[in-house]
Amino acid sequence: MKRLLRICLILPILLTNGCWDRTEINDLAFITGSAFDLTESGESLLTLQFAIPSASQSAGTSDQPKKFFVLSATGKNVSEAFVKIQKKSSRRLFTSHRSVIFIGESLGRQGINDVLDVFAHDPRQRLRTYIMAVKGGEARRVLEAQYPYDQVPMEAVKEMEIEQSEVAVTLRDFFIASSSQGINPIMGVIEADSEGSGQSKTSVFKLSGAAVFKNLKLVGLLNSYETDGLNWARDHMEDGRINSELPDGKGNVGMVVTHANRSITSEIKGDQIKFKILLQAKGALVENNSNLDVTRPQNLIFVQEALEKTAEKQIQDAINKLQKRFHADAVGLGRELYRNKPKEWKAIQTQWDNKFSEAYITVDVKLSIGGAGMAGPPLQLSEKEIKH
Repeated sequence: MKRLLRICLILPILLTNGCWDRTEINDLAFITGSAFDLTESGESLLTLQFAIPSASQSAGTSDQPKKFFVLSATGKNVSEAFVKIQKKSSRRLFTSHRSVIFIGESLGRQGINDVLDVFAHDPRQRLRTYIMAVKGGEARRVLEAQYPYDQVPMEAVKEMEIEQSEVAVTLRDFFIASSSQGINPIMGVIEADSEGSGQSKTSVFKLSGAAVFKNLKLVGLLNSYETDGLNWARDHMEDGRINSELPDGKGNVGMVVTHANRSITSEIKGDQIKFKILLQAKGALVENNSNLDVTRPQNLIFVQEALEKTAEKQIQDAINKLQKRFHADAVGLGRELYRNKPKEWKAIQTQWDNKFSEAYITVDVKLSIGGAGMAGPPLQLSEKEIKH
């Protein structure tokens, strides 16, 4: 009886042995990046970049083997274009290794709701994939650019997004911001560029600020200078740098910010809304192009005040552009009202675009500089030339 029971238990295992629906790695085409554009006729243009497995690269040749290739297709929507690309590939398209998604500027200005819908409903799409807007021409041009350092160019973009002090936004971040009250979503901006000249000219890419969205439409671009100011205001300043001209033509100094925090206070009186953004940061001087000995307290205070004024202006310039040109609250001041003054927010939330544009916003920056000895008295100057 026991022997019969054992046979009955083992038999199903023998019959179901093996993965009948498995997909071999050699049957997959690994997508490393996607680009979404709009054609002149209004159709969706989808471009995919694929990594070429090293095993399939030619060996024993002097030429550098290509590490990726690109396929494109158009369709009435993204899904139709994706199916057309699949028909061009001998392998099953695999999206889980994708690093970055690019949105062409023209498509962004028309609206990206249809593009985002694809990622919202397909469980194979990773929400930690970075999403970026492409300034100028077509997004697919970025996928076609060569990059010398990394095996696949999209890995270079991912590392640039993580390491740089500009804007690094994932699909998850964008979805959260776009569905939240009192804040407009943003994403990083990249543009195709070139290095060298003649036959040695190489297509590369560079980070170029931030794209501001409202109602899932691109309403404007911030340059790198303005994006740094926005990062300050959004409490996302990490390893930032401040460069300031000293008063009376006394030279210039540079500081690296290592720690920063933000606090916002608000006041509503009738139709007038006031915000005060207080930013406190710590860092170190890394450049001193003046004759000041910044190890002296009075000189350090002089330098510190100049840097504070420069940071305040940078932040104020970014906020003014958001208020007067884009009418979009990418800072999240409305979210602060939603959290801290819910009754007042409920009364004005439908008019927030106009209220934000008319709000009175002040910025106060307080810096604490340490490690001043790293940029102490200029070593190239004599003792007589240094101002103590």
